[in-house]
Amino acid sequence: MAEAAARHELYTQQQWAHQRAERAERNAERLEREIQKQAASAAASESLAELHYVDSLSGSVQSICKAPIASLDCMADLGSTTEQLCAKLQAVAAKESAERASSAAQSPSLTSGLRYRNLGKSGLRVSNIGLATWTTFNTAINEEQLEAVVTAAYNAGINLFDLTEGPQSSEQAETQLGAILKRKNWKRVSYSVITKIHWHYKSEERGLSRKHIIESVRSSVARLQLDYIDIVLIQKADPMCPLEEVVRAMDFLVSEGLIMYWGTAKWSPIDVTEMYTACRQLNCSTPILEQSEYHMLCREKVEIYMPELYNKIGVGLMAWSPLAMGLLPSFKESLRSRSSNRTKSSSISWNQDDRKPNKENNEPLPITRNTKEILFSISLVADRLGCSLVQLCIAWTLKNESVQCLLLGAATTHQFYHALHGLQLLPKLNSNVMAELERILDNKPMRPPMVSTLAMR
Repeated sequence: MAEAAARHELYTQQQWAHQRAERAERNAERLEREIQKQAASAAASESLAELHYVDSLSGSVQSICKAPIASLDCMADLGSTTEQLCAKLQAVAAKESAERASSAAQSPSLTSGLRYRNLGKSGLRVSNIGLATWTTFNTAINEEQLEAVVTAAYNAGINLFDLTEGPQSSEQAETQLGAILKRKNWKRVSYSVITKIHWHYKSEERGLSRKHIIESVRSSVARLQLDYIDIVLIQKADPMCPLEEVVRAMDFLVSEGLIMYWGTAKWSPIDVTEMYTACRQLNCSTPILEQSEYHMLCREKVEIYMPELYNKIGVGLMAWSPLAMGLLPSFKESLRSRSSNRTKSSSISWNQDDRKPNKENNEPLPITRNTKEILFSISLVADRLGCSLVQLCIAWTLKNESVQCLLLGAATTHQFYHALHGLQLLPKLNSNVMAELERILDNKPMRPPMVSTLAMR
């Protein structure tokens, strides 16, 4: 019995081995057939591609020869015509590759410093660099150059266009930008537009009355040829107008869909806090950002008070004038340009207090001997880092995490790309370089000490 059982078990194992061998052979045959099918399919597609290429080539040859392929005249010159066609195709390909190479050399990559951040504690995400209009739309350049700068900014990843300039220049800039955006026909969700409500020089448009606010926004929407404006900023606080009227007017614009968000410009931290408190009490939409001047020579408001406003009430920071209105890159040229700006701003200002130079106005900082020495020392640091003074100033401003967006202006695409390359300098600004710049500037703002009322008595 034991021998029979062993013989049966051996037979069973042999049968299993034979079945496994047959199964492996069938799998190998199936795999070989699939490989042959794939090879045949690839060959067919390659043949089809070659056929299409031949058809296109023959069509091109026909258009060049001005005669059918089958004609004897064309067949005689087919060899030379094909060579000419290939030479033309190679020239076109070389030209396209050269254009791509030059564009890549000029435009910095998005990973070199361009980031997208939320404005304040809202859900609106914008690039940390925005295109401002005080240089682009206020210079004597033609429409083609304006469109080239705006297109270059959009292609570089910038999705924010700022129109917050003077009353007269702002209206012109809105008209020009609206025409450019209409011609480009970009997706409306791919960019954001900021404009400002000014204290106009005309007597009937002074202040921040409800009528002036609503009429200004409707006029801006018409000039921009848009359905709405993304952000509207209120230029300076109006002591003659109650905050309740301003808050309700801005909330009305948000409810009507004419604007998406609103904010302030050149407001003191106390005024911004009072505005936010009024919005909460009236259950109205709150401001999301404050637009303020920030550069190496103007630091107190941004570095001391703006982080507190962001953490407490969610108001973000949009910085402008990183070059101190032209003082930092070239204080010799700024003496001429800033004198003209001073005359222009004085001619349109109806408030006598605006004509006094201070930190909250556009008036230039005084150029002293100490300022020249500081600029010279900073230029030496820029030379050591292998960059220009403009790029160093831009990188220094963006090094502050409180700056969610920095506004830059450019009259040409060359100026724009030159300024945008300042983003690539951010990794080089380590703690040692920042400490050296801090030692040169020697103007780090300090919070004033808290003094109790009992001690003052």
